[in-house]
This record gives sequence, C-alpha cells and structure tokens, in this order.
Amino acid sequence: MVELLKAILFGIVEGITEWLPVSSTGHMIILDELIKLNCTPEFLEMFLVVIQLGAILAVVILFWNKIFPFQFRDKENPVIEMDKIVLWLKIIVACIPAAIVGILFDDVFEALFYHASSVALALIAFGVAFIVVERRNKGKSAKVRKLDDITFQTAFIIGIFQLIAAIFPGTSRSGATIVGALLIGVSRSVAAEFTFFLAIPVMFGASLLKLVKFGLSFTTLEAGVLIIGMLVSFFVSIFVIKFLMDYIKKHDFQVFGWYRIVLGILVLALGAAGVINV
Repeated sequence: MVELLKAILFGIVEGITEWLPVSSTGHMIILDELIKLNCTPEFLEMFLVVIQLGAILAVVILFWNKIFPFQFRDKENPVIEMDKIVLWLKIIVACIPAAIVGILFDDVFEALFYHASSVALALIAFGVAFIVVERRNKGKSAKVRKLDDITFQTAFIIGIFQLIAAIFPGTSRSGATIVGALLIGVSRSVAAEFTFFLAIPVMFGASLLKLVKFGLSFTTLEAGVLIIGMLVSFFVSIFVIKFLMDYIKKHDFQVFGWYRIVLGILVLALGAAGVINV
C-alpha cells in the first residue's frame, strides 16, 4: 500500500512538471532521492521514463483535432487534412537529432548526468536563460504566430534545443524547446503547442526503448506501481496543460525561470547538507 501511495505522488509530480518548463526528469530524480520506491534499480530506471506515457495521452486527447489528420465527416468520404500531415513531418524533422543521440548514447548520458548535482546546475542555467530570453523579447512581436508558420528549418532548430534536454536532465525538454523557439521568434502559445506535439513521438520512443530493455516480466507490485503512476500523471496533466495554455496568454515564462533557479540552489544546499546524494 505504501508503494502505491508513492506511485501516486510520483504521478502527481510527473503530471505537473512534464508540461511546465521546470524539468520533470529533474524533479523525479530529486523526488527519488527523498522518497525511495522499494524496487530494483532496473525497474526504477524504466518507471521514471514510462510513467510519462500517461502525460502523453493527455496531450493526444486534448489536441486530437489539431494533430489527427484523418477526419471522418461522413462514413463514405473520409478526408485527409494535408496541413496536419505536414505538421507531423515537421515534428519528425524536429525529433531526428534527439532520436539519433538518444538511441546511440542514452546509457552513456544517463551514467554521466543523471544525478542531483547536474540536475541542479541545469535547472539554474536554463532558469537564467528563460529570464534573459523573455527580457530580450519584451515588446517585440513574434514572427511565428501560427503552427502553420513553422518551417522545416525552424522545426529542426527547435529539435536541436530538444537535444540539449536529451543529454542533460534538469534542462527540461519543454523548457529547452520553448527557449529555442522563443529565440527564433516563435510566439509563446505556438512554442508551447509545438513542444507538446514533439513530446508524443519522443516519449513513446523513449518508453518503448526502456520497456524493451527492461522486458515485460513485471511483478504484481511493479505493474500496479507503473499503472497507477501513469493514470495519475494522465489526469494531472489534463489540468496542467489547460492551465499553462491559459497562463501564457497573459504572462511570460520568467516565473518558471526564477522557480528553476531557486530549486537548483535548494538542491545544491540539500546536497551540501548531506540530505540528498549529489
């Protein structure tokens, strides 16, 4: 029962931090330092990635009409919307850098950087980046104000920023792609939406790799922990995504930058005090 309660907590943290640009992986690593799941290291490694599938399902459901290209307006004449096909091609282009590096070097980067001190430094660095970029863009009009205005070149550049997050936990995949998009003139709302869509193939791919590596031989407790974690992250993500899309209509991302800086400093302080391992 205690482990299932821990799974609920992990699901809540995943659902909140996956979509806010504050690093879900970083928060999950820190949470694991404070509240240990009673499981094998192999299961924990898989769980911290596959739990994201619940969050991804929330995106698919909320944005179904924007991403699903096959519309059945009547039974006899299904319609293929080519603008959505083109959108998916741009998403694929943006995912290529992180996919190549992730497949080839995932274990290397995990061994080198998946610990609290590197997470703290990444939290602080990209927190500063958010503040600097938002202040730099203040008063400027975004060049890209619609999803259709994202070119293949723009998508690839955003994908390069996503690669940074694939290497350094604590960077935040959404944080890195949003910062990259803002730098090249994409509006906040379009940057956030495109980031959500990028997460679909990235997280499905990462989860598949982890499941293949772990295998499908779960104990009853492991299966329960994984399913509950994904379900909770799904329901929490529904509310968080709606909140973020409403929030950025009137506010910028500086508050998340300050949050990242404070959290990063707190993690370093806890490490210096011996509370967590750094």
